[in-house]
Amino acid sequence: MVKVNGKEIRIQEITLWEYLKQEGYQTGRIAVECNGAIVPKEEYAEKILQDGDVLEIVSFVGGG
Repeated sequence: MVKVNGKEIRIQEITLWEYLKQEGYQTGRIAVECNGAIVPKEEYAEKILQDGDVLEIVSFVGGG
């Protein structure tokens, strides 16, 4: 199980990049923290999600 924004989900072996695309996230407009550390965008395709990981995904919203 992986916890994403407080919700536990069951996953197969998948990279962070694959997960984000699968869930419809626009990777240019988000920041991802995994187990308390910010994941640089260039590492999304290399980061394999593991059982017990805790992700926080934050979307940037523009406004005026």
